[in-house]
Amino acid sequence: MADKTKAELESLDFASVSPEEFAKLVKGFSNKEIDELSSDDALRRRIAAEIFQRMESQFRPDAAGPLKAVIRWKITGESDIVYETAIADKKLTITEGRTEGEPRVTLVLGDAAFLKLVSGNGSPVSMFMTRKLKVAGDVGLAAKLPSLFDIPKA
Repeated sequence: MADKTKAELESLDFASVSPEEFAKLVKGFSNKEIDELSSDDALRRRIAAEIFQRMESQFRPDAAGPLKAVIRWKITGESDIVYETAIADKKLTITEGRTEGEPRVTLVLGDAAFLKLVSGNGSPVSMFMTRKLKVAGDVGLAAKLPSLFDIPKA
């Protein structure tokens, strides 16, 4: 990856990038390039924080209906990044780190798979079948997650 690209990402104000622009940005990177970027722990944590912050605005409460569940996201790397998304009463709450509660489903995936998944650039089914996405717990809930969010298309 060109150092220029990494420098551009490091200086990018992610809050000003639309979900569609972000999806196009991710689509332009290979898994290898994402892995190279992921060696910068501060950058990967900044990107993860922005993604999870945006989940609230992309959440589709009507699609959730009466669902009550905690979903744990574990993004593996040199240091793991963990977030939990709690759905209850048609609301989504995001927590950085693990809570005391037991998640209904845990999704474990690397940086490249995570970025491809949340940007609409990867098929959750293909990722699951190729073990890039590991699911522990309620697989049915995991399969329903894409319908609960407005996922951008690149």
